[in-house]
Amino acid sequence: MTHLAYDAWLVDLDGTLYHARRLKLVMALDLLIHPRAIRVVRAFRAEHEHLRRDAFQSAEVSPFDEQVARVAQATGMPHDEVRDTVMTWMVNRPSRWLRRFRRESLIRDLNSFRNNGGKTALVSDYPATHKLQALDAAWLFDVVVANGEPDGPDSLKPSASGLLKAATKLEVHPNRCLVVGDRDDADGQAARRAGMGFRLVG
Repeated sequence: MTHLAYDAWLVDLDGTLYHARRLKLVMALDLLIHPRAIRVVRAFRAEHEHLRRDAFQSAEVSPFDEQVARVAQATGMPHDEVRDTVMTWMVNRPSRWLRRFRRESLIRDLNSFRNNGGKTALVSDYPATHKLQALDAAWLFDVVVANGEPDGPDSLKPSASGLLKAATKLEVHPNRCLVVGDRDDADGQAARRAGMGFRLVG
């Protein structure tokens, strides 16, 4: 696929910019002696898939905040504890390892695309800024649209919400955008709904 085929690349984060399976093995070992954290992380991931399946959308509450609220209700844990646990175990602690698991070929492709005049956006269903910094990849993106961060998407992929918001911010028509992701059922479906191209990495 040539760089000139699209004016913008909209890139997923988790599992796309880095090898998620390798990281999950490291984090699973780290979590073994933290049963309360395991409970929260498992519940949070389950609610993520529920919101994805049910096409949750709200102008008042982000999907991230809705997940936290649902997990707090289901587990009986305080809302702030759930949020802190999620941020610790799904954002901060994994970030220590991310640089080791970067997809270097994709990083090179992104850099080359930008050098040829392309625009780029990071579109994530999870908080992204801290992980991008840990990956030393923040400089690769003109725009970040991330769930759980200001001006994030109002629904999760396969909703096209985040992709269309990123295209608007980049001032690029959707049919001139390529979505890069690791899940055809999420990233790929969202791309098709938005009228964008799709590149599967894995």
